[in-house]
Amino acid sequence: MTRKILIVEDDSSTAAYLAKGLSEASYSVESARDGRDGLFLASEGIFDLIIADRMLPGLDGLSMVSAIRAAGIATPVLVLSALAAVDDRVDGLKAGADDYLCKPFSFAELSARIEALVRRSDRAATEPTRTRLAVGDLEIDLLARHVTRAGRAIPLGAREFNLLEFLARHAGQVVTRTMMLEKIWNYHFDPGSNVVDVHIGRLRRKLEDGFASPILHTVRGAGYRLAADPV
Repeated sequence: MTRKILIVEDDSSTAAYLAKGLSEASYSVESARDGRDGLFLASEGIFDLIIADRMLPGLDGLSMVSAIRAAGIATPVLVLSALAAVDDRVDGLKAGADDYLCKPFSFAELSARIEALVRRSDRAATEPTRTRLAVGDLEIDLLARHVTRAGRAIPLGAREFNLLEFLARHAGQVVTRTMMLEKIWNYHFDPGSNVVDVHIGRLRRKLEDGFASPILHTVRGAGYRLAADPV
């Protein structure tokens, strides 16, 4: 199956370079030169990936991405930009982009990121819908966003619930800080803070205080593991 990619880029040489390379890689490519046209094409929902410059005429790239997400369009978006500061990347990810690549870039890295985003999107599309998760005596109702352990309700904040859900979907596996930063905080880089450890500490206290056995385990030098058994 040929993958369709939308390129939203106002610089003609960059757009041509991208289109040529992606076409040679067997992608079907369509292009737009401003944010409004990009949003119009993206709203058709026929693309497997959108590559968007940040500084666009008509409608800037981040506003375009925000509008795409507000419309309920889940197509993966990769932002390309010469704005490379940490705050710029954070703004891009918060706007709804799935990845952020700084200019100048190598086509090899761009290609690898595209493949990763498409794989992730494919997995999400084929993964069966689950409304409940269970790990030992811990039960998570994903629809009601309700958590119990041994029948006792455990109130969690929104971020804590999202973190627990991610850990539960990988129950028995080691989940690294990097994985949690990307999935829960949309950071595709290390922000240089202990935000993960702080939230894990709070979550562990809520899951384990008053219970006989631990369920959220620290794997030294690797990350964390949600499991009923300690091994």
